[in-house]
Amino acid sequence: MQHIYIIGSKGIPGNYGGYETFVDKLTEYHQNNVDIKYHVACKSTENGEFVYHNARCFKVKVPNIGAAQAIYYDVVALNKCCKHIKKNRIKNPIVYILACRIGPFAAYFQSTIHNLGGQVYLNPDGHEFLRAKWSALVRKYWKISEQMMIKHADLIICDSMNIEKYIHESYKKYNPNTTFIAYGAETKKSILSDEDQNLKDWYQKKGLSKKSYYLVVGRFVPENNFETMIREFMKSESKKDFVIITTVNDAFLEELEKKLHFKNDKRIKFVGTVYDQELLKKVRENAYGYLHGHEVGGTNPSLLEALGSTNLNLLLDVGFNKEVGEDAALYWNKKSGNLSTLVDEVEQMKIDEIAEFGKKAKKRIVEAYSWKYIVSKYEKVFLKFMK
Repeated sequence: MQHIYIIGSKGIPGNYGGYETFVDKLTEYHQNNVDIKYHVACKSTENGEFVYHNARCFKVKVPNIGAAQAIYYDVVALNKCCKHIKKNRIKNPIVYILACRIGPFAAYFQSTIHNLGGQVYLNPDGHEFLRAKWSALVRKYWKISEQMMIKHADLIICDSMNIEKYIHESYKKYNPNTTFIAYGAETKKSILSDEDQNLKDWYQKKGLSKKSYYLVVGRFVPENNFETMIREFMKSESKKDFVIITTVNDAFLEELEKKLHFKNDKRIKFVGTVYDQELLKKVRENAYGYLHGHEVGGTNPSLLEALGSTNLNLLLDVGFNKEVGEDAALYWNKKSGNLSTLVDEVEQMKIDEIAEFGKKAKKRIVEAYSWKYIVSKYEKVFLKFMK
């Protein structure tokens, strides 16, 4: 049996981030696989263990120490892994680390895991060092940490071909061993009907109705280009609403209001977060179009979910997004007037034209990004080490 230790997600179940969803789906699809045993670190306020999807989930108690929490969490989780491997004499374990947070400790843990007969696999995520929320010093740490983790990983699993290319170009001297396995998405339609009371109540509360709005779902941070999307939508002639489902960031909201005065435009609607996954899926399905402005990172979960649910997807023209959307989406850039013109153009599209984009988008997800397909690729990679 191949034992896989997963470090770096907040844990399962009940967390809805990209890594958390990934680990949830991986363990769900492999829960009856007799060849694989998962051990998943779960961030907690206490220690202990439980079983979920047949995975052994071990809690890691993390004190409230601010930004250093994530680094502390990974280091303690890795120590727990090494102790468990040693104590239970696990043969050929794989320790799969999600994100590049603990570079200064990478050489030590790789050496320790090698001494236990194991291997270190890494998922580098996106370009964390480019995120605007970090100070210059923190960004420098992320870049150095990434470099050290690439150097001390036995296999790097990239969820984007663009990230894989970047790693080979940036870290050529380490001759990194990489493979590409994308993030996954569901293609099942929402279980909710248009007459569902939950949906009707939500629409009534937000002043919305089916196909009367464009949608964006994502973290409210500058690198997701909310400023461009809002500014351009305000320039458009559209009679529809622009609905933004996002987390709260008062400082950034205030900054955008000062620049754009979007509160004067009744079409711009910040509607908070939606944690009911079926409701969120239905809101996506019923959107006239989906706008996606992410430009930092690999294969973005919210983009895959949009392609799996929404017919018309308008994506920022960067490598990560084009790699995923191919000809199943339309693209815009940050030049003034570009997105507003595109919005006005898609308002004139015929229903069957929009439906055709929807078919292409679903086909794209089924063929390259369905969870079933993604976890089967992981199975091959994990079991290869056992042979």
